[in-house]
Amino acid sequence: MAVPLVQLTRVASSQSGGPVPAGAAPARKPSWLKVKAPGGPNYVQVKAMMRELGLHTVCEEARCPNVGECWEHKAATFMILGDVCTRNCTYCAVSHGTPTAFDPLEPVRLAEAVSRMELQHVVITSVDRDDLPNGGAEAFAGCISEIRRRLPDTTVEVLIPDFKGSEAALQVVMDARPDILNHNLETAERLYRLARPGGRYDRALRLLANARRMAPGGLTKSGIILGMGEEWDEVLVCMRDLRRSDVNILTLGQYLRPSGNHMPVARYYTPAEFAELREVGLALGFTHVQASPLTRSSYHAWEQARAAGSRPEPREGSPAKSGGHELEVSP
Repeated sequence: MAVPLVQLTRVASSQSGGPVPAGAAPARKPSWLKVKAPGGPNYVQVKAMMRELGLHTVCEEARCPNVGECWEHKAATFMILGDVCTRNCTYCAVSHGTPTAFDPLEPVRLAEAVSRMELQHVVITSVDRDDLPNGGAEAFAGCISEIRRRLPDTTVEVLIPDFKGSEAALQVVMDARPDILNHNLETAERLYRLARPGGRYDRALRLLANARRMAPGGLTKSGIILGMGEEWDEVLVCMRDLRRSDVNILTLGQYLRPSGNHMPVARYYTPAEFAELREVGLALGFTHVQASPLTRSSYHAWEQARAAGSRPEPREGSPAKSGGHELEVSP
């Protein structure tokens, strides 16, 4: 695949646009990252429903800055297989430790939430469950099947862990026929040991390539978090590597430090830089690129799916929906 000629080195920019000396701490959080505190009527309603059904959302567990906006629009980001992760990524706010027992009825409760909210697009993610034989692949398959049974016109996107590289686990998910298979690359290969010690850069790329091989007609998606210490040229390498794995949809967003115990922000990228990276991504051949400081993997996921062409025609015998919302389930 031909790769466009682009600048490979970039001096970090401060909030005012001037250069930041090497090793200097970034400026305080810029204005474009400030969001309104959540609390509208739909936010309260969605929160109550999650508690009633015993469901977890990455919106809360990962302290997503978009929770107010998304929940007010009835777009919740669900997280299956509990709220405790077996891995301890240094950028992630999700709790680390010993997870609760596998709950085989969770797919039923999740499908109930999808039905109540009349959702047209669902995104499902999970914590890492290295304690389970297939890493929780059966739970993803169960959620897909239950949603298909109750809402056959709703499209389903799954944001999966790497299953420690198990092709058998990935096959379990792919056999359930998700409309979009998502696995986030997250950061540059050089930073994996620091940011994502339980993951492997090449394993993530291999999973995405295998997903494409298992379902050539499906769509694949991945995301990169910027500002953890990568160089501009390393971002471009990540993007090229994802295209070599035939990924269709790319998301790019700014890393925000969840707490003082997490890895610090190395720098803040400007909206103009995100716009430039979007253009580079489109030139590389991604079908759709969502890039902005507040972009997260499932942020406006319905729009991403529609832009990438995943929305199928209504199935024969099924009435076309005339409205509804999206449901984003992701870390």
